[in-house]
Order: sequence, then structure tokens, then C-alpha cells
Amino acid sequence: MSRKTVMRSVVAVMMAFCGWALARAQMPNPLGGPVTLENARKAAGPALAEAEKNHWNVAVAIVDTGGNLVYYEKMDNTQIGSANVAVEKARTAALFKRPTKAFQDVLAGGGDGLRILSLKGVVAIEGGIPLVMDGKIVGAIGVSGATSAQDAQCAKAGADVLK
Repeated sequence: MSRKTVMRSVVAVMMAFCGWALARAQMPNPLGGPVTLENARKAAGPALAEAEKNHWNVAVAIVDTGGNLVYYEKMDNTQIGSANVAVEKARTAALFKRPTKAFQDVLAGGGDGLRILSLKGVVAIEGGIPLVMDGKIVGAIGVSGATSAQDAQCAKAGADVLK
């Protein structure tokens, strides 16, 4: 085999793996009833506390399984743009039943992963996580305002409370 053929084969396998990884990233959990306002507040609290502890200014959004906003809070001095991004991260995680990091990782792989850019309603930035209660997805949390990894750290703190 020529070097060019080997490289093409490697690239083809990598692209197939990226597509497989995205398809497999969907959580197997069934959808449950929508997250209640009380549970949305419970999830937002630790996310905001994590941000405050680390001196990060963030916005936190909680949506139900249909992507409808249930709870929202923005810390003082958080950039205005993060308001919408937090909601969209939460919607992406709820509607596609997977953390937004799954999209970020596939997009970063390039190649066929770039198709994500054509998916309506996808925010491919870490910081959105489905909320799971009793083994069922009840909504999602989205955090924006710090780096994407820091947003995810806050979102995880909130999501872990409801497990």
C-alpha cells in the first residue's frame, strides 16, 4: 500500500469513529416527567455556588425535556451574551439527550464532525448536561460565563445534586 492510501484509510476510520461516537453519546436513559421548579432551583444552587467559590461570573439555566426554560439566574457582572448561551446549552443537552461536550469533541475532530454545524439548535460548547432523576432525563442544566471547562464544572455540580 502506498503512504497516501494508508493515510486515506486512517482518515476514513477516524471519521467513522467520530460519527459512531456522536451517535453513541446519546444517553440511554428514557425521558421522565419535566423537572419541577423546586428541583430546578436545587440544581441551580450548587452550580452557582461552584462559580462563586471560584470567582467566576456565570448564568445558569434549567430547562425541561422539551427545552422550555424552567429556571434562570445570572450572577452580577456576568457578560450579557452568556444569558442566551446558558439557555441554549441547556436546550441542546435536553433535546439531544447528551452533554454538549459530546458535540464539542466531535466538532473538534473535524472531517465528518463538521456536519454538526448544520444541526439546528446545537451548541457545541461544553457546559450543558442532562438532568437525571430516578434513571430518567427530566431536563438539563446549562452554564455560561467562564471557560467551557469551568462552565461544565459548575453544571456538573448542579446535575449531581439531582442524581
